[in-house]
Amino acid sequence: MLDHIDNYIKSGGKEGHMYKLNFPGRPSGIVPALLLVTKGRKTGEKFLFPLFYGEADGGYFVIASKGGAVDHPGWYKNMLVHPDVELQVGEKTIKARARTVPAGAKRDALWKQAVGFFAPYAEYQEKAGDRLIPVVMLDPVH
Repeated sequence: MLDHIDNYIKSGGKEGHMYKLNFPGRPSGIVPALLLVTKGRKTGEKFLFPLFYGEADGGYFVIASKGGAVDHPGWYKNMLVHPDVELQVGEKTIKARARTVPAGAKRDALWKQAVGFFAPYAEYQEKAGDRLIPVVMLDPVH
């Protein structure tokens, strides 16, 4: 992943935006990836995370899966405290506000879309047990 991030940043988003999946035992494919920058909830420092994303309602959405762990990923915990984030989506840099999509029809539709572009999310939800994996909207701030 570090090579992916480095390539994404050095190319200004011309490379790395479309991530080639190549996981052992899984079908290959291409998934769009963005770079999310959050402010640390404890340190206030900036942290960068590459995430697969979808588009909806004029913004972007990501899945806080942490590979199906029983605890939320650090970037999600950061955005709960500091919802103002920065994104790089391809060659665009964007300021956005992050928010968790509440359980219901909208979340279910976005989840289905996410499983469509990255099927392992369904397995991750099973592994996560009682933790409902959050779907996070990243709404551009103008």
